[in-house]
Amino acid sequence: MTSSKPADALTIEQQICYAMHTTVRAFDAVYRELLAEHGLSYPQYIALMAIGEHGPLTVGALGELMRLDSGTLSPLLKRMEAAGLVGRTRDRADERRVLVALTDLGRDRLAGVSEVPRAIAARSGLTLSQLAELRSTLERLTATLETARP
Repeated sequence: MTSSKPADALTIEQQICYAMHTTVRAFDAVYRELLAEHGLSYPQYIALMAIGEHGPLTVGALGELMRLDSGTLSPLLKRMEAAGLVGRTRDRADERRVLVALTDLGRDRLAGVSEVPRAIAARSGLTLSQLAELRSTLERLTATLETARP
């Protein structure tokens, strides 16, 4: 199909945000499929990975890592706690802080999804080098956009 619009016209296909949006939706669909057999959503998967990597975390620290506000994170953690994946306790050093830790079931579930990154890499059609370069580019872009806020 040809268009009579000039090459520099504002079109959805020219927008980086649209390209990223469609890519995220495609990733979401693949993650949803891969994680469904483990009974996890993508945010639960990321939370398990963050807690598994960093050990018990305060809710605030987990929110920073996941880039989620407490209004979004608290219901997620409640569901995860109800499913037996995490436990929440008050920090003995500072009762105002709540610590989140993996339970035995959470550790088992995390171990069970260890092949997900490889499956995602394989489905991407990119080489490991290309994926590393893409991740690096996205990290730089995120940092630049976050520091450019007014």
